[in-house]
Amino acid sequence: MTTGVLPDNVRQFILKNIDSVPELELLLLLAERVSELGVAEAASRIYVDESSSRLLLEGLTRRRLLAVAGDPPRYRFAPEDPQDEAFVREVAQAYRLHLVAMANLIHSKASGSVQEFARAFDLKKDR
Repeated sequence: MTTGVLPDNVRQFILKNIDSVPELELLLLLAERVSELGVAEAASRIYVDESSSRLLLEGLTRRRLLAVAGDPPRYRFAPEDPQDEAFVREVAQAYRLHLVAMANLIHSKASGSVQEFARAFDLKKDR
């Protein structure tokens, strides 16, 4: 299966916002199944350690897909752009139907640290 089976808007959303399969699974978990999660709960749900979970949650929050509140922090799906909510629903459907193509697309991207560095410049352009 190739990434060509993925709709263009799904591909663009993934390329812009998702750096790893665990990050995608965490986003979809919050968007579809649970109302909010703490760092430890998220870690146990997607089978990563707590420091990785924290980094994933913080990254999705910086991309304005999650909101965070409380101490200890609790994260919930709350995209700043209403269009992102619709995109995430389409991404979820594509992930169910084309798991391998979606994983291949994510793995074909530059590393997460390179993506975060590039995003820092995108944020500055918005100012």
